[in-house]
Parts: sequence; C-alpha cells; structure tokens
Amino acid sequence: MSTEQQIARTENDRAKIVLRQVTRVFDIKNSKKSEEQFVALSGINFEVNDGEFVAVVGPSGCGKSTLLDILSGLGHATSGDVLIDGKPVTGPALDRGIVLQGYALFPWRTVRQNVEFGLEVKKVPKSERKVISDRFIRLVGLEEFRDRLPHELSGGMKQRVALARALAYDPDVLLMDEPFAAVDAQTRETLQEELLQIWEATKKTVIFVTHSIEEAVFLADRVVVLSGNPGAVRDIVPVELPRPRTSELVRNSDAFASIRHRVWQLLQSTFPRQVQ
Repeated sequence: MSTEQQIARTENDRAKIVLRQVTRVFDIKNSKKSEEQFVALSGINFEVNDGEFVAVVGPSGCGKSTLLDILSGLGHATSGDVLIDGKPVTGPALDRGIVLQGYALFPWRTVRQNVEFGLEVKKVPKSERKVISDRFIRLVGLEEFRDRLPHELSGGMKQRVALARALAYDPDVLLMDEPFAAVDAQTRETLQEELLQIWEATKKTVIFVTHSIEEAVFLADRVVVLSGNPGAVRDIVPVELPRPRTSELVRNSDAFASIRHRVWQLLQSTFPRQVQ
C-alpha cells in the first residue's frame, strides 16, 4: 500500500491519532560555532485507533521521546501532520494526559491534591473533585495513602499517583514515556498488570514508549518499532495475544516468545525503512 493510499484510508476510518510524514530536525551548534542539522525523526507514518494500546520501541536516541513530545504538544514537528480526532495538534491540551518516568509530582501536595490538580485546572467544583479523586485513588489502590506526601511513598506508589492524576481529568489519550523504568523488576511487572486493568476499565487510547521488548509485547495491541539515525518506522508488529492478560498466562507462552523474538529481530537490523 502506498503512503497516499494509507493516508486516504486513515482519513476514511477517522483514526483517533494520525501521524503523516512527521519529521523533526534540530539545529545544533558545532565546535566551529556554525549550525548543523540533526534529523531526529524522518517521515513517521502510523495511526492509532480509538481505545487502542500502542507501544513504541527503538534504540536509544531514535527519537521515541521526541515523538511523544510532538504528540503532547510540548514539541513540534518540522514537517508533517499530527492529528487527534482529525484536528491538528498545535500545543498542550486537556485531551491528552502524560505520565513520565520521573513522576513529576508536586512535593508539597498530598496524593489527593496531586490527583486533583488537572481537575482544578478545569475548574471542577471542590465537592466533585473529591468524588473523582477518590475514584481514581481507589482505582490505583492507594486509598490508605490519599493524605500522604510524595516523599512518604515508594517509587511504585508515586507512579500510581502520576497515573491517577493523568486519568482523573478524563483525557481521551494517555501518553506514557518509560513510566516504569525507575522501579525494580517485580514492581514493574505488578504495575504493568495494574495498568492493563485500568486501561480495560477506562478504554483510553494509549501510546506507551519503552526500551523493554517484553513490556511492549505484554501491554500492547501493536508495537511500533523505530530504527535510529534518523528515527523512522521499521515495522509495526501486531500483538495477537488474548485479553485480559496476566504475567502467568502470557509471558511463558509460545505466542509471546514468537512476537518478542520478531520485535527483537527488527531492532537488530539497523537499516531504516518506512512501512508502506
């Protein structure tokens, strides 16, 4: 299928998120005080359906976080189009929630106050904020910690708070950048399962950036594999594993191993090609 046909099909299907030929070029100064250009992303094309969970993997420096910045509106594409519900992304907006690796919690605010932050921005009345924050604090299993400050929480708990805060103001799209990278392996697997339970309950559209092949395959409906220098779509791998998923049922299966190996093979190849 040609790029033009792919874009036309996307427009007809009205995908939730559309990226068309997205390129990002940075101007950098070299040692001679002249400017050079660094191409971080080149001709990125893919779409995400409403309610779909898509993971993005690729080598370090391939532009995964840059792509997420563009989707969030915190960064911009040098060329190409990024559409959500058919409308161009021109900056940050409350239709997108962001969860980062570093938690980004306000240290002076309690768990409840952190979760309510987006609701305050939306000017939701205080009584309604309490009902909503209680719901999402309960959803992430932190009822007993709602009045604690961030320094009183473990890393895994902080990430749960960040997730609850992102979900509480009801964004259509959830953008996640290596959210579990800072926690230990056991906590990471627990958080992955909890995230899937929350996703199944909320039906959010998710784009999840990770370095971990296992994490990507366990969580996603599809895995977008990026090549580097510059970042380009190497391939998009469907993850045809049954849901709901648990570590015990999925990770030891032959199907999981086969998909994981496919993604691993793609990452070993350094020749970038754009999916047609």
